[in-house]
Amino acid sequence: MAKYTGPSCKLCRREGMPLMLKGQRCLTDKCAVKKKKYPPGLPKKNRRSKFSEYAIQLREKQKIKRSYGLLESQFRRVFEKSTRMRGVTGENMLVLLERRLDNVVYRMGFASSRMQARQLVNHRQILVNGRIVDVCSFIVTEGTEVEVKPKFKENLMIKDSIKLSKATNSAPEWVEVEFDNAKGKVLRLPARQDITENYNERLVIELYSK
Repeated sequence: MAKYTGPSCKLCRREGMPLMLKGQRCLTDKCAVKKKKYPPGLPKKNRRSKFSEYAIQLREKQKIKRSYGLLESQFRRVFEKSTRMRGVTGENMLVLLERRLDNVVYRMGFASSRMQARQLVNHRQILVNGRIVDVCSFIVTEGTEVEVKPKFKENLMIKDSIKLSKATNSAPEWVEVEFDNAKGKVLRLPARQDITENYNERLVIELYSK
């Protein structure tokens, strides 16, 4: 499966904000965005203060796509699927991204970042309704149970992620998590108001509608 293998900090600097690609480290003073408040590869004299309408739309699309760790073709498929659903296309798109298995593992606190959650899924360490699922794009439904594989629950990475999630109380309201058992359940489908990140999905719809 294709994936981005370059430096994640450059992606955050390009979008001008922490994308949480390295988990809570993105919120510390070590974050590259705080150290270098300008896009990578651009000398100071060439930095633009104003952007065209297209550039603003493109940057918003890249921000959302990179936050969820998707490539362009993967993100485009999510958008096309959202256009065939009832309701507002932009909200449908974000809800579909939230319902991806790798994101659900991250939201439940079993991984400190979506990148780490994707690794857990790809390495067959996640059970969905009691069965191994190694497809990150698997879409969960209401009532879906997600659990770390029993033999992997004592892994230090899992324990550290759960400890941090418990301390920050970061699990969203649409999931129920049993931290001691490394197990969770989707209580309901996520809604737009459950997504606290500052995304403007309308700009993405305008970009793809051209």
